[in-house]
This record gives sequence, structure tokens and C-alpha cells, in this order.
Amino acid sequence: MDALRADTRDVELFGYRQELERSLGSFSSFAAGFSYISILTGMFQMFYLGFGVGGPAFFWTWPFVFAGQFLVALCFAELAAHYPLSGGVYQWSKYVGNPFVGFMTGWVYLACLVVTLAAVALALENVLPQVWSGFQIIGGAGHGRGNGANAVVLGCVLLILSTLINAAGVRLLATINNIGVFSELIGIAILILLLWKHSLRSLHAGVVDTLGKAGALGYTGPFLAAAALTASYVMYGFDTAGSLAEETLDPRRRAPWAIVQALSAAGAAGLLVLLFSLTSAPDLNAAALASADGGLAYIVKEVVGSLPGRLLLADVAFAIFVCTLSVHTGTVRVVFAMARDGRLPFSTAFARVSESTRTPVIPAILAGLGAILILVINVQFPKVVELVTAVAILWANLAYLLVVAAMFRRRLRGWPEAGSLDKGFRAFSLGRFGLPVNGLALLWSVFMVVNVGWPRALIYSETNRFAALSYTSLLLVVGASYFWLLRRIMKPRRSFPPLCSATPQRSVDTQRQAHRAVKSSPE
Repeated sequence: MDALRADTRDVELFGYRQELERSLGSFSSFAAGFSYISILTGMFQMFYLGFGVGGPAFFWTWPFVFAGQFLVALCFAELAAHYPLSGGVYQWSKYVGNPFVGFMTGWVYLACLVVTLAAVALALENVLPQVWSGFQIIGGAGHGRGNGANAVVLGCVLLILSTLINAAGVRLLATINNIGVFSELIGIAILILLLWKHSLRSLHAGVVDTLGKAGALGYTGPFLAAAALTASYVMYGFDTAGSLAEETLDPRRRAPWAIVQALSAAGAAGLLVLLFSLTSAPDLNAAALASADGGLAYIVKEVVGSLPGRLLLADVAFAIFVCTLSVHTGTVRVVFAMARDGRLPFSTAFARVSESTRTPVIPAILAGLGAILILVINVQFPKVVELVTAVAILWANLAYLLVVAAMFRRRLRGWPEAGSLDKGFRAFSLGRFGLPVNGLALLWSVFMVVNVGWPRALIYSETNRFAALSYTSLLLVVGASYFWLLRRIMKPRRSFPPLCSATPQRSVDTQRQAHRAVKSSPE
């Protein structure tokens, strides 16, 4: 109880009230990040794209992207220790940057989350009809994104369930999430063992063949394109543990390690799944490997047999369900955090927490409806989700770039100030490695944004090659315009300065006086 009161006081030091239910432990915090990344979801959904672009050698994009994203995760872990607030990247960029940077980060990431929520729900179509033909509700034989109507039906049912569970409260959500992560870890272990047992070629032979894919720069082009698809799509969202900080017990200590552990576990497990999938595939030249109707699901059923394959795919379907819950949860927390600061239209309604469930209900409903709308559009335009999924990867890494850039700029000015962030230092600190790690994370994030957004036909097709740049430009212009309008006609409830996290020596009143002093001055 004393620890719970201490966590509540910690939130109050930032000028907020403890409204959300604080009940998540270490495993639940880890599970939030791991289930968002969800190896089984991302691998089964995006394997065929990476393989189709880069051939078996696209395996090397996995450790390449993991190394870069791990640098970002280390920076996020340090921020989570100093700013244990709901909303994750939005709050972090606001405090180490300024209100405008915070808003733009939250705006971009919120758009990414809604699109990702729709894309993850759509992944059921890649799995369920192969588990049981009865899930082919609309249309005939054939799976994958080509059957847009059936994918939308399955996805909408999943999103409705996710909305109800997210609105019901964090306890039910955490229970389902923990069970899902536990079952996913077991499924991954079984899958790795079965694929390893049925390996047909050496490890080296399985990951060096490019299948003749090359361009003007040799294999560099396909490699970078593959990196922008499978690995980049899977390895973001590890910040979710930080988004649930106000619902986590002792978040300064638990959230940072949950971020690092979630990405590390997902990176290691994904590496082994990818490696043994390629060594056990019956024929690396099979067209099904690069098809939405086949991909990794095709390898599993061909290698381990029909019945075991179906059981594993059922576990994948459950992982997709839990991943959807996690993405939905992250979306709700970003909306809640921005609305609580008066940064969104109808902020009062969006920031309202249900007294019975102690969770923001309206954001949960709107996030679900937004994702359903994207899926409905996909019925008439089956390639829309495939296109915006790639754009969502860009938006996620753009949001990450804004965070690490603001952090690097602040670090050059002496952040974190020694002695003023005792709690944060004790919980997680990069110490003297902070500046070089932050600098490398910044360079990596710039590379990711450029690589994913590059107008290449391999990802966006010849007719849509500038789609990422167009959509991103529109998103940024609309966001910046809204922020400018907001400052002119509205008075946000909070415009907290980029202060360091509260310290034990500062009282609540002193901290709030500091906030009011900066709030009364020009930003």
C-alpha cells in the first residue's frame, strides 16, 4: 500500500491525478511490449513480403534492424525511468523537447497506431482459414489479402472484441494478455524445435541465396527494401510498457526493463524462427513462399504436417488476438494522455475515465471504429491496407525519431542533470554511454525514416511510389496546422515545460508552481 501511495504521489508531482487503475506487475509490463511486437503475428503476416523482395538472404535484415532498434529501446528505457506517465512517446518528447514536439510526436504515433490496429486485425485472414475452412465465411478457396471481404469480416469481429475488452478495464486486459504471451512463448519454442528438427539444408545455405534478386547497386536495393518491410514492421511498439506506466506498480523500475526485455526476447525468438524456417522450407524457389496465401504458414503446414501445423496456426491466431489488444491499448493511452493535456478535439470526453472500469472508454470505442473504417475501405480497395501498413512503419519510426532527436538535443545541454533525477538514475541510467547511444539511435532513426519512406516500387508499386511521402507530408501539415489553431483559439489545460522528472526533494506545490511559471511564459 505504501508503494502504491508513492506511485500516486509520483504522478501528482507532474500535476496529474491518479485516475487509472494501478495493478500491473513486472510480467504484465513485459507482456504489453512483447505482445505488441508479437513475433507470431508479424512473421506470419509479413514473411512473404520480405522473402518476395529479398529472397532467403533477407534473413540478414533481422539482426540489422534489431541492432538499430535496440539503441532506440535503450533511450526509451531511460526516458521511461524519468517520466513514468501514461502516453509513452508523447510524454517523453514533451518533457525533453517542448509542447509542439510532444504534440507532433503523439499525432504521428496516434495515426500509426490506428493503421497498425487495422493491419494486425487483418492478419487473421492469413491464418484462420488455414486452421479451419469454416472461417472462410465469404468467398471461396484462397486466403490472404486477396479475399478482402472475408478478411474484413474476421478483422471487424476481432476489433469489436478488442474494444469491449479494452473498455472493461486493465485487469481483464492484463489477464488475457499474460495468458496470450505465455502461450505465444510456448508456441514459438515448439515451432523452433519442429522447424529445426525438419531442417533440409545447412544454416549457411539457408540464408545466403538471393534468388538472383539484384538491382543497379547489386543486392543492396532488395536488402534495404526487405529491411523496410518484415523486420521493421515487427520491431516497433516496444514502448508500450512505457505507455502503461500509470497502471504499473513501481513503473520507474519496471517499465524501462520491460521495454528492453520485450525487444530482446522478440529479437532472439524471431531470429530463430526466421532461420529455421528458411533451412526447413521444402523448396526455396516455391512461389508460395512469396505469396500472401502462403508465406510462413505454408512452410509450417508443409514441414510439420497438417494437424500439428493447424494447432500451431491456432496459437498464431491467438497471438494475433492478443497483439490486437495490445495495439488497441497503446492507442487508447496516447489518446488519453493527449486529451488530458487538452491537445485533442473534445478533450474533456476523451480524457474521462470510467469510475467503474477505471479506464478511458470513449478512446477505446473510437480507436476500434477508426480501425474498422480502414478495413471497410479495404473491401473495395484490397491494396489499401497493404499500402498504409508500409506507411505506418514510416510513421512509427518518424515518431521515434522525434523522441530521440529531442532527447539528444536536451542531452547536449546537460540532461539528465546529476543530482536532480535521483529516482530516474536509480531505476535506469545509461550513464556515460548515454550520449553515444543516443547519437547512434538518432542516426539509426534517420536512416529508418529515409529507408522506409524512399519512393521505391519494390514496396509501394510503381503507381504508388510517392504515397509514403504524400501521406506523411499531409499528416504533418494537418498536425502542425491544428496545433497552431489550438494555440490561437483554445487554452490547453496543460502545457508543462520540459522539466526533469520530479525529485524527492521537491514538494507537489513547488513542482506545480514551476509548471505554472513556465506556462505563463511564451513557449
